[in-house]
Amino acid sequence: MGKYAVGDFKLRVRRSRTGKGVFACEDIPKGACIAEYTGREVSDDEKGLDRGKFLFWVSKKRTIDGNIPQNRARYINHSCRPNCDAEGPNGRVFIMARRGIKAGEEITYNYGKEYFDQFIKPKGCKCLKCEPNGSPNGKAKPARANGKAKSNRPNGKGMSARANGKAKRRATRA
Repeated sequence: MGKYAVGDFKLRVRRSRTGKGVFACEDIPKGACIAEYTGREVSDDEKGLDRGKFLFWVSKKRTIDGNIPQNRARYINHSCRPNCDAEGPNGRVFIMARRGIKAGEEITYNYGKEYFDQFIKPKGCKCLKCEPNGSPNGKAKPARANGKAKSNRPNGKGMSARANGKAKRRATRA
């Protein structure tokens, strides 16, 4: 399991700009496995019920309901410029650091297009990247030299929380 051994990082669930969030209490190195998204498997019938927002689709036939007290990863918020990815070998979901994360920084990952379009976009994204003026402190970002807007897609392709083609936050509420 090497790569997916969850590190013993000190994390804290506390209030963030979008509700509860998970914050690093210590520096976390790039590539570290921060947490596992855990929960009980739900049936196809249960998926249709409006049971909550903690469903995580890990394969065509498997969905995890992360709304259990032991699952602190359920409080990890969406960001359009995340510092983590959700990776899912063998129907499991692990939160992996995309880059070094500083103590005090909120842990985030991209929930994917389907969830974003259905739940976040209608209310407006509140992540740091989408904050008014593009800055958490309200200061405007400097204009780009070529006058063109920068895409929020890091590789020019569509982004998804689907980790290595395995895991994705599922939009299930009606």
